[in-house]
Amino acid sequence: MPEHVSDTAPPESGAPASRKSAAAALIGTLKPAHQAELERIFADDGLLARQIDGYRVRASQMEMARAVAAALEASGQAQARSGLGELERPARALHAERGREDESRGANGMGGARGEDRRSHTAPADTAASAEALDDGGNTLIVEAGTGTGKTYAYLVPAMLWGGKVIISTGTKHLQDQLFQRDIPTVRDTLVVPVSVAMLKGRANYLCHYYLQRASDNGRLPSRQDASHLQEIVRFAKLTRTGDKAELASVPETSPVWGMVTSTRDNCLGQECPNYKDCFVMKARKEAQQADIVVVNHHLFFADIMLRDTGMAELLPMANTVIFDEAHQLPETATLFFGETLSTTQFLELARDSVSEGLKHARDAADWVTLGAALERATRDVRLVFGTEIARMSIAQLGDQHPLFEALDHVRDELDHLSEALGGASERAESIGHCVRRARELRETLSGWIDMPPGDVAAANGQTASARAGATTSAGKSGAGKSDKTGEGGAAGADPLARVQDEKVRWIEVFSHTVQLHETPLSVAPIFAKQRAGTPRAWIFTSATLSVKGDFNHYAAQMGLNGKRSMTLPSPFDYEQQALLYVPRDMPQPSSPNFTDAVFNAALPAIEAAKGGAFILCTTLRAVDRVASKLRDASVSRGWNYPILVQGDASRTELLDRFRAYGNAILVGSQSFWEGVDVRGDALKLVVIDKLPFAPPDDPVLAARLDALTRKGLSPFAVHQLPQAVITLKQGAGRLIRAESDRGVLMICDSRLVDKPYGRRIWQSLPPFKRTRDPDVVREFFARERDGE
Repeated sequence: MPEHVSDTAPPESGAPASRKSAAAALIGTLKPAHQAELERIFADDGLLARQIDGYRVRASQMEMARAVAAALEASGQAQARSGLGELERPARALHAERGREDESRGANGMGGARGEDRRSHTAPADTAASAEALDDGGNTLIVEAGTGTGKTYAYLVPAMLWGGKVIISTGTKHLQDQLFQRDIPTVRDTLVVPVSVAMLKGRANYLCHYYLQRASDNGRLPSRQDASHLQEIVRFAKLTRTGDKAELASVPETSPVWGMVTSTRDNCLGQECPNYKDCFVMKARKEAQQADIVVVNHHLFFADIMLRDTGMAELLPMANTVIFDEAHQLPETATLFFGETLSTTQFLELARDSVSEGLKHARDAADWVTLGAALERATRDVRLVFGTEIARMSIAQLGDQHPLFEALDHVRDELDHLSEALGGASERAESIGHCVRRARELRETLSGWIDMPPGDVAAANGQTASARAGATTSAGKSGAGKSDKTGEGGAAGADPLARVQDEKVRWIEVFSHTVQLHETPLSVAPIFAKQRAGTPRAWIFTSATLSVKGDFNHYAAQMGLNGKRSMTLPSPFDYEQQALLYVPRDMPQPSSPNFTDAVFNAALPAIEAAKGGAFILCTTLRAVDRVASKLRDASVSRGWNYPILVQGDASRTELLDRFRAYGNAILVGSQSFWEGVDVRGDALKLVVIDKLPFAPPDDPVLAARLDALTRKGLSPFAVHQLPQAVITLKQGAGRLIRAESDRGVLMICDSRLVDKPYGRRIWQSLPPFKRTRDPDVVREFFARERDGE
């Protein structure tokens, strides 16, 4: 990275020519009629421009819409050949636009034409081309669309016209609500397309009639506040159509009462429930099955895949098209759901439910209160063996003599006593029989942890201590030399970890009141690829951060995708004029004990030059606390009037609302604020990132993955750590410029960005900001902004 600001040469293109041509080839298969349709919709005088104030044409948006439409076409033709029927919908506004109904029944198949009519107009050459595109990954599209591209409309328009049954999965509840309440209605009204839409959430978001009645009958609540909340929920249940707890704002989402009046996958009685016909969850699922477009989140999508894989009823209907927005979050979410987790909370809930159902239906069969209390005590003892520690560790790190295993054995004994009593009363009520099944399932899973032979423990973690050390050393060498090539050499979709058949890591996560036992696959690629096989459908993956300098290999490999159909679309923002990348000189190494203090000292002049309006994004909570403490002292000593907001002082939403309202605040946060945060205008002019976001190598899942790569002779740093850090850094950097009028400075305090061989690859993956290491240039930048230059 140059020392002076004048070097503004754009990053070299990282996308291989073959990949660019593959994306272009996909767009080239788009039917001329569909191409013309998109041009009419996205033109500067088109349908969107007439409906949306301030709309303007964006080349990247149009290119993405074409690519999505081509992927839908390729998939749609394959589905038609499979006998799955017509995907296109009559669009009344578009018919009026063309003016002749007979033209709307032309070769493009619009205007409610039957599936056989559409297919009869498809030329054999087109059919062959689309079949070849589908075989070559043509129905899978990976799009990295820069901030401001307008990717939501770019996929919504073709999805509504040619997507058939569409599932849109998002990474955040905020985007899920935005799609359902704003974006989808806008596009639907613009196109005047007869599309029905449903939003589906996880079951914990919906009231459960059965457990609400049980909580009301019980009458024993920890506090008056809880009792008041319960009464509000009871009144709400009589009025609501959906049962969505988000509709009842007067009861906080964090209220413990919600856990008493909603169900979980474990305790739901299913068709055995006396309230099954009125179940809000079932009603929501039925609406989703009947809707043309279903908006979900990534957690719910993968929960459905997991349940389907075990032969249980599907949560989500079969779809012609699946679109993942904020797709960069998928690898982590998929890893969570394709693994297995056993939590102490499950045993506490079973104890509570068993006591309640036993007293209600079989009071004379056992001493339910004593049995439930014994299981609760044994379960809480599992947490006590870790003292005050909050930690994540592999099971191999505990050793054979750790008191955890004795505590788990005690839980199993008490579970057996409760299970025996439940079994003796199971014929009294279906709900007791359901508790019996839960107890047996929990015992089977728990026994898998207790009875694992010592040799199998090491195998489950996939490594030895020496291998862990080797992986960490490899990462510490920064991937210099041959390792940089290692990360680019494999074909997209071929995850090196996928070759470790069925290899998993067992690890423990200790929270304030809960212990979770995890079994996590080292690679989700083969599992997800298996789920995507079978019925042909279109798969669209999009986000602002999916590649490393235009290279999608890392992301595609993680998800088991064919990465040939991938494209990077530039943001319409003028980053060279709007923003500055600043890396201060003379910073200590991030491992130095003085590093956080050095970050604070380097940031102070930039904060004063910007006059507040700053995010300080740290990679650890410890750094957040340290920086916040020093900021408060500096604010007093320097007489600042910049409000200081710190993660943890309030909810994320509340902190962001305050930040926008103040206009000159300083917000200190960690991972929660690296993504999904949209602050436009002068309220945010400076984003400070303390160091490159490499995940700590002692994380048990990451350590196991690094070890597996080391055993294969690969560089863990180049293959996994570096590309993952780049994608995370791009998310943090993306907080700065959110609109054409935004201006600001991105300050990264990690000298490795300049000093290490891999640094160039990292900063070339960022937007093409002007760059400097001179603090005077930063001051001049903010001075020019205030002067209106």
